[in-house]
Amino acid sequence: MTGAAPALLVGRDAELRGLLLAVTRPPAVVMVEGEAGIGKSRLVSTAVNRLRRSRRTVLTGRCRQGRTPFPYGPVLDALRQTAGALPARERLSPVIGALSGHLPELAGDLPIAPPALGDPRAERHRLFRAAHALLSALAPAVLVVEDLHWADEGTRDLLRFLSDPMPTGLALVLTYRRHELPVAGLPLGHALRRSPGTSGGVVALGPLTAEGVRELARALLGREEVSPAFAAKLLERTAGIPLVVEEVLDTLRATPGEDSEGEDGEVDALDRLPVPPFLREVTADLLAGLSPAGLAVTHAAAVLHVPAEETLLAEVCARPEPDVARGLREALAAGVLREYDDGRYGFRHAPARQAAYETIPGPDRRAAHTRALTALAQAVPMPLAELSFHARHAGDLDAWQRYGSAAADRAAELGDIPGAIETLGGMLADPRLPRTGRSDLMLRFSGLAIGGVSHGRVTRLLRRLLADPQLPRSVRGEVRLNLGVLTCNQAGAAAAGRQEVLSALADLDDQPVPLARGLALLAVPYWGDEPLARHVEWMDRAERLVKACDSPELTATVQANKVTLAMSVGDPGAFALAERLPGPGEPTVIRRQTARAYANLCDAATSLGRYADAERFAREGTRIAEETGAPYPSYLVEVTSVRLDWLTGRWEGLRERALAIVERTSEAPLIAVDARLVLGLLALATGEWEEAREHLYATGLRDPDSGFQPLLATASAGLIDLYLAREALDTALTEVEEAVARLRRKGVWVWGDRLVPSAVTALLSAGRREDASALTADFAEGVENRDSPAARVALLLARGALAHAEGGYGTAVDLLSRARAVLEAMPQPYGVARAMEEEARSLIALGDRPAATRTLTDAAGRFTELGAAHDAARCRRTLRTIGAGVLLPRGRRRQNALSQRESEVARLVALGRTNGEIAEVLFLSPRTVETHVAKVLRKLGVRSRTEVVLPGESLRQGHGEPRPE
Repeated sequence: MTGAAPALLVGRDAELRGLLLAVTRPPAVVMVEGEAGIGKSRLVSTAVNRLRRSRRTVLTGRCRQGRTPFPYGPVLDALRQTAGALPARERLSPVIGALSGHLPELAGDLPIAPPALGDPRAERHRLFRAAHALLSALAPAVLVVEDLHWADEGTRDLLRFLSDPMPTGLALVLTYRRHELPVAGLPLGHALRRSPGTSGGVVALGPLTAEGVRELARALLGREEVSPAFAAKLLERTAGIPLVVEEVLDTLRATPGEDSEGEDGEVDALDRLPVPPFLREVTADLLAGLSPAGLAVTHAAAVLHVPAEETLLAEVCARPEPDVARGLREALAAGVLREYDDGRYGFRHAPARQAAYETIPGPDRRAAHTRALTALAQAVPMPLAELSFHARHAGDLDAWQRYGSAAADRAAELGDIPGAIETLGGMLADPRLPRTGRSDLMLRFSGLAIGGVSHGRVTRLLRRLLADPQLPRSVRGEVRLNLGVLTCNQAGAAAAGRQEVLSALADLDDQPVPLARGLALLAVPYWGDEPLARHVEWMDRAERLVKACDSPELTATVQANKVTLAMSVGDPGAFALAERLPGPGEPTVIRRQTARAYANLCDAATSLGRYADAERFAREGTRIAEETGAPYPSYLVEVTSVRLDWLTGRWEGLRERALAIVERTSEAPLIAVDARLVLGLLALATGEWEEAREHLYATGLRDPDSGFQPLLATASAGLIDLYLAREALDTALTEVEEAVARLRRKGVWVWGDRLVPSAVTALLSAGRREDASALTADFAEGVENRDSPAARVALLLARGALAHAEGGYGTAVDLLSRARAVLEAMPQPYGVARAMEEEARSLIALGDRPAATRTLTDAAGRFTELGAAHDAARCRRTLRTIGAGVLLPRGRRRQNALSQRESEVARLVALGRTNGEIAEVLFLSPRTVETHVAKVLRKLGVRSRTEVVLPGESLRQGHGEPRPE
């Protein structure tokens, strides 16, 4: 591979800063080292472009590969670029004339050549002095010599001469590949002697990180975002080498059909890509320079696919050990192979291995795979995945199926569900897999996939397998059932997933175990618009089937869904059912069902307002999921904890956590629903209207038939509040009608704890008191005898709003005070503050101004402490309207630190809001906002509002004594 630079420089900010700092403080010698394609040239050229703008003379020369070296060629090539930069001839040292014969292009600008000395050594010394003097005359100057590993000895001697002592004002930048240096560790052939005052050092470039690869992919593909899964696969395939990343992505774009399935399909496409032509040519060039022994070892490494020890390489290439050792040394010296830390040898990245593998004739490849199969079968423990790989390529299909199946079993036993899915999926995707045993592999593959997280490639493969007309009916039904579960859970397409399950039931009428599983899935009421009674009916059928089957795993599956059903609807008996879940000592497959049950219980208890129980279920679910290697329950618990933290007032860093979850779960959008909801509610609390609307809709409201119904109700409540805040009453009422209709159809009223109070407020705002009263009555009936503190609070809030609208202000104060007490006990700090604000509204109507002032001031402080800037500002506006003094929190602040109000303004400025929009959110006059913005810019030391970044947590102030606004 040549030292060609990638088109973009990313992930090298620190290295670029270090290089620029060194060369702008001459004299300096900077070594830039790294393997081929790592970006040395790009780093240097980026620095050079900046240096040229600073009136520095920059000269560049490059050593060449494979040519008869011309002494001092790279330095002389660089010196030819001095035309126009040289001082007048009479100001140059006469010794510089020694360069005239070597630089005929500059003969008119250089002093007259001195007479010949007749001694080659003296002539050489004078030439070196001339180069030194010329560079001194050009200062400040930067001399760049690239690819020093290919330099001739004369060039190395000249560079050593220039560096000791260095011309004042000269910076010397040398790039090289460390492993290709003629003398290991010595770029100039001997130790470099830096004269006193010479700075510099080594800038070592390593592979890009995962984020660096992702950033480079975004830039090269011209996209705002690429999925983490795609970036991870790209890193795996390219080893983070920028040039290889560029070549692979160029090939991806140029390969027809490989981007037809979006980024998820591109993850698979990366493994199917041909070797980029440039990398193929480079590999061929490297292989052509190897001896037969070196080529044999390289071919053996290509066949083995993964880095291997020398003894295994010897067995696969079938050559004497001395030949193998000599060939291995040669391949390492040529940069074809590299040594890994644990004494194994292999290729640097996948395209190089693939290119070398394709140069092996077919019969030789098959023979090498057979030798690898024989050698690896003696290992203890047997490397089953590698044995499966070599059996397949050796043409031993029975051994391939046997080893592959065993490898998947071992991975599943060790808790590596993704590894097991990958192994089985690779076998099933290959048309050469014998039909015998194929059905069993399909069932295992689809069953394991339910417990994974990534679903895209699995879903596509299952749909293709289901299209086989020769597939047995019972297998088709069970695989379709698993596909339905996968589509519902991981893909978040509940409508399509439930249709798959319903279709599967028709093929399972004589298969009681999978039939019961399908019915138990349908019994969970979170999806679809069937009434609760239908879900109960499905659960009853599943339980009857369980009694007729002797299947502990089925029993655990149905039991997990039954307790989920009970807890999700607030059934008081749910906690007793939870106590009977399978405990320690049960087989792993059963304990995975327990982990899933606890994850579901955590989610349901959070919705009910049973937060302590939710945290207990979370701990148990996470522990069992980790012990049994079931990633999906762990992810569910993690995302539910984000919603739980929002409810319980733990907002510190919550936005960042939620954003990280959304990013990580791009392939499983349903898992991110909680995070999206929290992001929307946080944005609503700070008055970030567009962000709030975007996130709330992303919970599933664009396709409510596939949405997670409990969270859709809460998201709709958030939208109603948003529309009311923006005085868009008609839009709020439309959301009320649609959301309440969904709630009525399902009949699980405990899910309306946020929706009903917001809907009642909207209806009362529209003067529809009877509708508000009817909704409250229906809600009261629906939550009667349900174990849900959140629903009890919601009923008190709705009744309080009705009492206020009917003029019963004292009753409203009592109801809202009771709601506040329940919320305090749960605890739900944001809910407490909202209840207090409503209570104060009724106190104002009663004429109790002192009590209203105390309550509103307390509410404003609670909102501020949480970070709910818009809510706090609304309370302060109400305080101003009743003539009460408004106090803002004040802590000990550093000089020029932003006040609480200024932090609120800064955040909205960073979001691109105009002064008028900020005034609307914070209930201030535009002129007041203008004053605050000016203070923000001054304190942050920026000139324009476009330079203000999101303050985030760093701008939140401590709360001490209050101060007047």
